[in-house]
Amino acid sequence: MTVAGRLALGITLLAFGLGHTALIDGVSAADAVSVARYVGGIALFAAGLLALRGGDSSGGTAFSVLGALWFTWAVSAGASGNEAGFFLLLFALVVLSLTLAGGEQLGQMVHGLFFVALLLVAIAEFAGNDGFAKVGGWFAVAAGAVAWYAATAVLAHWPTAVPRRAAGRGVTATG
Repeated sequence: MTVAGRLALGITLLAFGLGHTALIDGVSAADAVSVARYVGGIALFAAGLLALRGGDSSGGTAFSVLGALWFTWAVSAGASGNEAGFFLLLFALVVLSLTLAGGEQLGQMVHGLFFVALLLVAIAEFAGNDGFAKVGGWFAVAAGAVAWYAATAVLAHWPTAVPRRAAGRGVTATG
């Protein structure tokens, strides 16, 4: 996946997540609309098209589809309740597909965390429950942080693989 695509996704997820957490006084999810429209929508869609042109079908598909969905979310930001919940649920299903498609570990972590975030925010919209929205926001913040790290790691030559324990080599019980 491209560095530009990861940065665009990371920034959009951070804005969306922080808006839902209400961590920053006076910042709400509505404040993420401009970032979602231009960075998450247009820039991410363009990064996806460039990735597809360069032969990266996995990253290109992910970025272009996510870009289209972010743009749609931003344009329909006035929706609430069941309409918003339905859109976010459909958005979550697309992200679940990206998660299950495999790929590199950090990308799967981003998509998995983002799926949980969208699912929780969708439930919050259906139920009118701010608590679910806040928890979903924190999952989006975590996904954004992982996306940001993945992009920065490529640029700074940091590790991009999560170490895994070898099969059969765990802690043994004695006694």
